[in-house]
Amino acid sequence: MLIGQLATVGMAVADVAMAGHASAEDLAAVSLGASVWSIVIVTLMGVMMAVNPIVAHHVGAGEHARIPHVVRQALWKAFGVGLLAMAAANLSALVFDHMQIEPAVRDMAKAFLHVTSFALPAFACYRVLYGYSASLNQTKPMMVIALGALALNVLLNWLLIYGRFGLPKLGGVGCAWATLFCVWFNLIALIAWMRRAPVYRSSWPLSHFEPPHWPEIRQLLKVGLPIGVTYFAEASAFGLIALLVAKFGTAQVAAHQIALNFSSLVFMVPLSLGVAMLTRVGHALGEGDPVAARFRSWVGVGLSLAFATLSASFIALFNWQIASAYTSDGNVAALAAQLLIFAALFQLSDATQVATSCAIRGYKVTRPPMLIHLAAFWGFSLPLGCVLGLAPDWLPWRPVEAMAAKGFWIALVVGLTVAALGLSWFLDRLSRSRLPRAST
Repeated sequence: MLIGQLATVGMAVADVAMAGHASAEDLAAVSLGASVWSIVIVTLMGVMMAVNPIVAHHVGAGEHARIPHVVRQALWKAFGVGLLAMAAANLSALVFDHMQIEPAVRDMAKAFLHVTSFALPAFACYRVLYGYSASLNQTKPMMVIALGALALNVLLNWLLIYGRFGLPKLGGVGCAWATLFCVWFNLIALIAWMRRAPVYRSSWPLSHFEPPHWPEIRQLLKVGLPIGVTYFAEASAFGLIALLVAKFGTAQVAAHQIALNFSSLVFMVPLSLGVAMLTRVGHALGEGDPVAARFRSWVGVGLSLAFATLSASFIALFNWQIASAYTSDGNVAALAAQLLIFAALFQLSDATQVATSCAIRGYKVTRPPMLIHLAAFWGFSLPLGCVLGLAPDWLPWRPVEAMAAKGFWIALVVGLTVAALGLSWFLDRLSRSRLPRAST
């Protein structure tokens, strides 16, 4: 699962790095387009995650016959939500018309979103099948397919960004076309793999057609929407920074995207541990063993913290080398290296909040994490970021000079710390509350 997640984020890394070596304008356009795109797909991923704990509980309880119906209805939900996300992404492109950015950068960012929006229905369906497979402890398909998609993405980027072999030189928009092809490749390849693998036969969801069953879809939305809002709260806190600092110039936007992109790559390790923990906790609860569920939760949190300690040290020591690998523009690299220091600072809190929130979802509890994330990111992080980063004139208590991207990244450290503390407290309370049931 980890290798698959790293390969998936590696596609975004390739987009940023290859666009960055085309020009600073291409990198800024991809950064702006990706800032909106990432908010949409991360929210979509959260909404689709409802299938993970539900299927995991059925697996733990030995109720394999109930899985195909859940997955089929989840696919109906994914198709509908994916179309809504597609419309939202296209409408969101209008925000670039009201920003103080160079016309060429604005047009390229809008084109990036228009092209990638056609990948959203496929992405939503893929995440349903991803959750279904992971809940069956089958993670190898996603790893192999993601590695194949990464290779395909790099090839298509090289062909389309730089215009190789007579193809048009599309610059940053070439990244969008590569992303579109790769998302559909993921979905088609995963269906083909599952169709041939014997392990899926007892619960294969695509054996026959089944119309939408609204009560089941409502239940999936009841579990999934709070997860989607949770993911939106965090993704928007990161993604909106690119839009808010755009008035400070392309260098600020590009530097933010480099730091965010590498942070996202590192984040895949605790996220993968979290998804695995969600599955393992769901299995334990399906088996009626809350003691094992609590033990698995805190082991997962401990593993995430151990990795975060290593990643924080690595980022702090090699921030200049990391930034220089993304771009040949010295000014952008210098700004990105400064932001990476803040990324190193929030590694422990970021790992803690994702691990604890995934463990809580294993209990099929989704609303309290949503409220904690909203408070942390929209109550603390974004307001503080606007104060430090923008230093609005109407505020009596503001920095002498706007800190631009650095101010927002300081606020991210605060928001992630608040989320980590709140979620750790709630996980401890929730897991303890289930223990008496084991002894009765």
